[in-house]
Amino acid sequence: MKKLFIIIICLLLCSCTSMPAFKNVIVDDAIPLSSKLRLTMVGDALIHSPIYKAAYKNGIYDFSDIFTEIEDSFRDSDLLYYNAESIIGGDKLGASGYPSFNTPKEFGEKMINMGFNIVSRANNHTLDKGEAGLIYSCNFWNKYPHVLTNGSACTKDERNYIKVMEKNGISYALLSYTLMTNGIIPKRDYYVNIYSDEQAAMDIESIKNDADVILVAMHWGEEYKSIPTEEQKRIAKYLSGLGVNIIIGTHPHVIEPIEWIDNTLVIYSLGNFVSAQSTVDDYARRIGLIVNVDIIKVSDQDKTKIILDDLHTNLVYTFSNGYKNYKLYPFDKLNENILKDYKTYKNKYNAIIRYYDKRIMTR
Repeated sequence: MKKLFIIIICLLLCSCTSMPAFKNVIVDDAIPLSSKLRLTMVGDALIHSPIYKAAYKNGIYDFSDIFTEIEDSFRDSDLLYYNAESIIGGDKLGASGYPSFNTPKEFGEKMINMGFNIVSRANNHTLDKGEAGLIYSCNFWNKYPHVLTNGSACTKDERNYIKVMEKNGISYALLSYTLMTNGIIPKRDYYVNIYSDEQAAMDIESIKNDADVILVAMHWGEEYKSIPTEEQKRIAKYLSGLGVNIIIGTHPHVIEPIEWIDNTLVIYSLGNFVSAQSTVDDYARRIGLIVNVDIIKVSDQDKTKIILDDLHTNLVYTFSNGYKNYKLYPFDKLNENILKDYKTYKNKYNAIIRYYDKRIMTR
């Protein structure tokens, strides 16, 4: 019989308030456990033109080389999340980078093949390629029913149908919102989910009885700022009060802290996962955050409780040789030849992650 230590399960099931789960939970055979999911979250996939041009070989786009050093990091994850910052708008519109992005479909296919199965699609570049690009994007993602996406839709019915999926006996849903659209006004309000307290409350109310776990992706904050704004903190507190389990922040393109608000895990900004942004400011736009957390569902007769356990973070670096040879390196594979003074950067960005809560485990 496995040992049960650190926590007393009855407190998890019976108490009205509980501490955030920073614990390593090993469940005794006598304790009813529905299941466990490992969730891994990365930030913006922002595919600038040098990235897709470097991937264009022998008449096709092949993004495999970018991920050779990091792909193994995701093998043990059940759920993999990223923010599709640059829209997949279709070949007819032509691939393009900043300021109006259109990412080749082969990038999305590569992410799916690596196991990414939760994708946020509401951000300030969702409308970059207008109605034609947005419709292509909808059709592309709808071809993959095992991939949970939210944030952009091509019909009102599609917008109003919030999918709840299940794996390992745990049901989960994603909501995705943006606070900005780069001044572009959508022709249809369902083309992109623009955040409001009222809309978020209605969406959460519609799924709270069906989903064990509610994830909310928020595209918010100020670009290149490592501390969240007062509006980010206000929204996080509001969503926590509605029962959201995890808030996943993007848009600043740099790492921001993690904190717990009651039982809600708040990741203010994951930064960039992959991009060709500048290396100024201590590589802040090239160093992103990977967050791993176990979602555990504990059941006892008619009572269930979700706890978030074994939260830990890693850093990822987008290397390039000039405008070629883009490659992602987890920090445990770095050396001085790849990124000079990488240990200094590791300490700096881990300090930002733990700014609000020194208990956050960084690796």
